[in-house]
Amino acid sequence: MNILIVGSGGREHTLGWKIKQSPLTDNLFFMPGNAGTAALGVNINLSPNDFEAVKRTVLNNKIDLVVVGPEEPLVLGIVDFFKNDSQLRNVKIIGPSAEGARLEGSKEYAKQFMMRHNIPTARYFSVSSANFEEGKAFLSELNPPYVLKADGLAAGKGVLILNDYNEACAELNSMLNGKFGAAGKTVVIEEFLSGIELSVFVLTDGKDYVILPEAKDYKRVGEGDTGLNTGGMGAVSPVPFADSDFMEKVTQRIIKPTVEGLKEERIDYKGFIFFGLIKVGNDPYVIEYNVRMGDPETEVVMPRLKNDLVDLLIATADTKLSSIVTHCDDRTAVTVVLVSGGYPGDYRKGISVFNTEKVDGSILFHSGTDFSGKQVVTNGGRVFAVTSLGRDIQSARDQSLKNAAIVAFDGKYLRRDIGFDLV
Repeated sequence: MNILIVGSGGREHTLGWKIKQSPLTDNLFFMPGNAGTAALGVNINLSPNDFEAVKRTVLNNKIDLVVVGPEEPLVLGIVDFFKNDSQLRNVKIIGPSAEGARLEGSKEYAKQFMMRHNIPTARYFSVSSANFEEGKAFLSELNPPYVLKADGLAAGKGVLILNDYNEACAELNSMLNGKFGAAGKTVVIEEFLSGIELSVFVLTDGKDYVILPEAKDYKRVGEGDTGLNTGGMGAVSPVPFADSDFMEKVTQRIIKPTVEGLKEERIDYKGFIFFGLIKVGNDPYVIEYNVRMGDPETEVVMPRLKNDLVDLLIATADTKLSSIVTHCDDRTAVTVVLVSGGYPGDYRKGISVFNTEKVDGSILFHSGTDFSGKQVVTNGGRVFAVTSLGRDIQSARDQSLKNAAIVAFDGKYLRRDIGFDLV
């Protein structure tokens, strides 16, 4: 079959790498893709948010299956666009409807959904300019640190964690007055939960689900989890503390009620659910939902998944997941992300990249790359993810670091301690 992957990052390159291995795949297309995806299929340099351009691409290339990588087209309603178009409605598409995508697109909506279905999460209060004083009163009831979340999509930058009450009130006011644009018209104040985080992923067809390998990512730019938040500096799978007892709690308290809740509320959802979790004591709580795979978690999840991914995606689109069992590689996967100097602040693009062909014993996934003529150049803050499989975290990380040292571009930066807290 002909398959289109929507998006341009490391997640999309990894999904393409996995999909390319399937005997069910004939031709692979990426929109817009990057320098890495160009080696797997055809890049089409159009915006995923231009649904008419997506439609032309699907019809012109006789696409049978569309996999939507990033959240924005899902929140904007790309799945509904397909369902409501007579020429597209028979094309299989992986992702939730716009209503389902609100689980990521609105923090308030996600919290309300969790409350309705008794899914464990932190206590919260939603604030707009109309009830600002009530928001300050709720903050005063909490112990620091204080968590403020912009309700809408803010490119991963809409969460503040503050230790001082007066500063939290000032930042709440700043967010309501446009600090994060329209995303912050409503702000969710959350009680801070102290524990260790991980991500759990499922594919659901709206009735049944399969669990994919779990992962833990590392958001802070500096070693020892210091410095500014980023899109992710690396990831590890499996997560040692996510043992069978803990995962049984995740399944019974979080995954099942979420899928049942979607079904009860008749929300059209055929795609990935990313559960951002925190382990408090021995109990799991939901920090957030994402309605797609994570990045860089995909770069450790997919190399451990033994199933044919296309087979899984077709079963998802056709509501036939009940007959599927997932199988995982027992080895540990560690990915190390190479970023541009200055990231997550200002950084240069268009810097020439060398030695990618010399990577050996690891998988090199492109995150933010492009071509200048035939030369690969940087095109983002996160440029590559280097993934290795090993007997444990240390051996897999050492292999990734060995190959990370080979890839060369001016200003390259990476963390050398991915998984440090799990060893």
